[in-house]
Amino acid sequence: MKRCLQLASNGFYGTAPNPMVGAVLVHDGQIIGEGYHVRCGEPHAEVNAIRSVRDENTLRNCTLYVSLEPCSHYGKTPPCADLIVEKGIPRVVVGCTDPFAKVAGRGISKLQAAGIDVKIGVLEKECVALNSRFMTFHTHHRPYITLKWAESADGFMDNRTPESFSQKAAYTFSTPYTQMLVHRLRAEHQAIMVGTGTALADNPTLTNRLWPGASPLRLVLDRQGRLPLSLRLFRDGNATRAYVDKSVEPIPYEGNPSVTVVRLDFSQNVLPQVMEDLYGLSVQSLLVEGGTRLLESFLAERLYDEIRIEQSPAVLRTGIRAPQKPEGRWRTEQIDGNHIIHLIPFAGYSQST
Repeated sequence: MKRCLQLASNGFYGTAPNPMVGAVLVHDGQIIGEGYHVRCGEPHAEVNAIRSVRDENTLRNCTLYVSLEPCSHYGKTPPCADLIVEKGIPRVVVGCTDPFAKVAGRGISKLQAAGIDVKIGVLEKECVALNSRFMTFHTHHRPYITLKWAESADGFMDNRTPESFSQKAAYTFSTPYTQMLVHRLRAEHQAIMVGTGTALADNPTLTNRLWPGASPLRLVLDRQGRLPLSLRLFRDGNATRAYVDKSVEPIPYEGNPSVTVVRLDFSQNVLPQVMEDLYGLSVQSLLVEGGTRLLESFLAERLYDEIRIEQSPAVLRTGIRAPQKPEGRWRTEQIDGNHIIHLIPFAGYSQST
């Protein structure tokens, strides 16, 4: 199963919205075939493992190890459970079950109904953790959420005051190398969010330019619809989704072909409404790069799964305070002179309930 997990992780950048899965075939104590799900729409791990076996006759005396329950439904590919039955594989060891509604135990039931010996839950915690985004999405009906910010050694996000926040920040905490790591983080998430204040003050692009991979879908909370059309979020042709109160008229950027305006009821808690919208879009991962106010709203709702803080050795003594770190298991590493402080996720599908 450890080898299944190694193989599965190779699909990190290609499988979404599908999960990462690895599969290994063992005959007489030796691995004779292995595979992983490389890319969404292409053959699954079990198919690739079976195809890698030189002599299919050995499959009838093999054990198949797979990190996630084999699928039982027709999607872009046929059901893997049917193929396992067809090939006469007598034993299957499954890391964890699949919470996706079209699977959710049906794959295991299909194998057992065919007389296959199925064992479930080997390295289950590790298998769940590998696909924490997929699991969170299908369990809680929302994306897996990473909160990210940078701060000084004395806990300020920048040296502006609330009164001067419309001015451009005079201090940058990231080094060229850690900035590249931020772009890697963007490549690893399907969507990225900021609030109105950050959009106005920093005029960010929120695109991935320093790491291979696609840019995330850009999201901005703009309750009063006051962001100007001149912002790069609305002018560079990349997709942006703006959340605006349902009563606001007119909206400067509405009608722009690259911008989708979503009207919400801001008199109610808006974050659950955003989560519902993103679930409908099948967005499984969200990076929140907003300012203190937006980050604190997620923290107050316990609406997060990971937190990544880049702490510079700089001391500002004044400015806008960074959010208070919640309790949890934190890991710190030093990279290029800065400290990267990471909240280690709780075991299971998600930190929040």
